[in-house]
Amino acid sequence: MKYLVHMDVKLPSGMPAAEAADIKAKEKAYSQELQRSGKWPEIWRVVGEYANYSIFDVESNDELHGILQDLPLFAYMDITVVPLAKHPSDVK
Repeated sequence: MKYLVHMDVKLPSGMPAAEAADIKAKEKAYSQELQRSGKWPEIWRVVGEYANYSIFDVESNDELHGILQDLPLFAYMDITVVPLAKHPSDVK
């Protein structure tokens, strides 16, 4: 199942720089592991924002929920999930 996911990150303004750097490093490692596995095949930065649009390709709603909930930055994100279905005009 494919999903379009928008993640908008809002770190607290008072978060110490070292703590922010640590959580961002953990987020990067976790997301790259998921990208290599094929579960997170695309990630696109939103220009001028600390946000992204991503495509996830997972087995179920529950699997996606678990992946998103395990993101180190999850507590600081507003997330929108859109389930995707193949368009009948798609030639692929």
